[in-house]
Amino acid sequence: MTDDDDKIRVEVAYAREKQQALLQVQGEPGLTIEQAIERSGVLQRFPEIDLGVNKVGVFGKVAKLDAALADGDRVEIYPPLIADPKQARKARAAEAADKPPGAADGKPDA
Repeated sequence: MTDDDDKIRVEVAYAREKQQALLQVQGEPGLTIEQAIERSGVLQRFPEIDLGVNKVGVFGKVAKLDAALADGDRVEIYPPLIADPKQARKARAAEAADKPPGAADGKPDA
């Protein structure tokens, strides 16, 4: 048995509109999300990432930075929301209410 057999392997993923990164990281069992992110080098590659602002998760489920990872996990760093979803929904509803009937779908009323 080699030392590598004792390590876990995880991926760290981050995506922007025109650039993505999927980075492989190895570590000891008990490796946390924060440790994996730091070891991956993604923070240097994408300096806009702020772990105090950006949410993180594992396979699409939001998680805390101190959560321990398992072999094969994919850590995801989520970009901050540009707009509050509730406010955006309200704005779209108000805009639709201001349009005459049939204008919302671009088709004239039959």
